[in-house]
Amino acid sequence: MRPTRKRLCSALLAAYSLFSLYAAYSVFLRPRRLPASRGGTRQQQRHGRERSSLGNEEWNPWEEDEKNEQIASQHRYETNLQMLKNMKTQKEQIDLKVQIWGKAAIGLYLWQHVLEGLLELADVTAQWREGSIKGGKTHFSFVTGPAVVPGYFSIEADNVVLVLNGREEAKITYATQWLHYAQTLIQTHKLRHIAIVLLGSEQCNNEWIRPYLKRHGGFVELLFVVYDSTWVNEEDIFQWPLGVATYRNFPVVEPNWSMLRSPRSYLCNFLGTVYKNSSRENLMEVLKQDGLDKLCWIAAREQWQPQETNESFKIYQDALLQSDLTLCPVGLNTECYRIYEACSYGSVPVVEDVMTPGKCGNSSIYHRAPLLLLKTMGAPFIFIKNWEELPAILEKEKNMSLQEKIQRRKKLIKWYQNFKAQMRQKFINILENSFLPNNKGG
Repeated sequence: MRPTRKRLCSALLAAYSLFSLYAAYSVFLRPRRLPASRGGTRQQQRHGRERSSLGNEEWNPWEEDEKNEQIASQHRYETNLQMLKNMKTQKEQIDLKVQIWGKAAIGLYLWQHVLEGLLELADVTAQWREGSIKGGKTHFSFVTGPAVVPGYFSIEADNVVLVLNGREEAKITYATQWLHYAQTLIQTHKLRHIAIVLLGSEQCNNEWIRPYLKRHGGFVELLFVVYDSTWVNEEDIFQWPLGVATYRNFPVVEPNWSMLRSPRSYLCNFLGTVYKNSSRENLMEVLKQDGLDKLCWIAAREQWQPQETNESFKIYQDALLQSDLTLCPVGLNTECYRIYEACSYGSVPVVEDVMTPGKCGNSSIYHRAPLLLLKTMGAPFIFIKNWEELPAILEKEKNMSLQEKIQRRKKLIKWYQNFKAQMRQKFINILENSFLPNNKGG
C-alpha cells in the first residue's frame, strides 16, 4: 500500500513540475504571434480569435495576473515619477537663501515696497525688526534696527545683501565697518556671496566703495546703487530707485476708490525747502504770477527738516491726496523721495528734468539722464526744463475733465505698481543668476 501511495505522489509531483515548466516556457520563452492587421477580413479576425481562445498553444493561465501586475507596476512608476517631480519642483522653488541686513533706511523700501515683505514688529521704533518671504527660487530673510550690529545677530544664510548709506563721511565710516565685518565672514567661509544696495552720494562720488568690488579685487559681487552713476553696466552694477522716505515712516499706500475717483481741491502742490539761489526760488516766483499759488497747495520753508511730526506728515499726505500734480524741483539731485511718494497717491510728478552738479550721468551713454531708470521704465511724468513752462501746464490742467484725471491717476498708479514689480523680479533674477551655481554653469 505504502509503495503505491509513494509512487502516486511522485507521479503527481512530476506532472506538476512538467506543467510548471511548460507554463513558464509559454509565458516567457515562446514567441508570440503578431496581432492580425487591420486590413484583414472580419472572418479572418473571427477565426483568429477562435484559435486564440480554443488552441491550447495560445492559452496563458497567468494572463490576467500579468495584466494586473502591469497595471500596478505602471501605477507605481507614475507615482514615483510624480514624487520625483514634486521633489524637484520644491527644490527649484527654494534653491537659494539670502539674508538682507538693512543698515540704511532704503532697506525698508526694498523690503516692504519692492519685495512686499512684512515685518514681525509693527512698532517702527523697535530696536529689532525682522521678516521672511519667498520669491522665485529664493527664500529671503530680513533684519533691521539699531540692535543689528556686527557679531551680535544670527547669520541665517551664506548669501547676504547688505544695505548701506554712503551719502556723507559719517555714513561712509559706518558703512565700511560693515564691509570689513562681511569681508571677515567671507575669508572665514561663513559667507559665500555678498551684494550691496547703496544709497550713494547725491553727486555720485562713490569712489570709497570701489576697492571692495570684485571687479577691482574685492569681494562684493553685485552693487545696486541709487542715482545716475556712470558705473552702471547691467552686469554687476545696477541702478536702484531712491524710493519713498522710509526714514520718515512713509507707508505702503494701497489705492482706494476715493483716491482714484474723488475730485481734488488743488491743481498742484509743493511742500518743501526753498534753498537760496536755487531753481526753487524761480518756482516760487512763477507760482506767484497771476495768482497760481492760490490754485496749488504751497508750503515753503527755508530750512530742511530731517524728521516729520505726526501733524506735518499728515499735512503732507493730504497735500498729495488733494492735488492732481506734485511739483518736483531739483535739490542736491534731480531724483527725490517726492517723486515716488506722489506716485503712491496718483498725483502726477512734474519733474524739473535737469542735471545737478557732480559726477552723475556725465557720459555719452547717459544722454537720457537724469532719472535714466525711471525714463527707461516709461514713467508717465510731466518733464520740464524750466519752471516758466508751468503756467501753460496748469492752464491745461484747468480744462481737463474729472474723467480724464481719473484715467490719468489709474495709469500712474498702475505704472508705479508695475515698476516695483519689475524691480522686484529684476532684483531676484540678478541674485539667482549670480549666486546659484547651476545658473553660472558651475
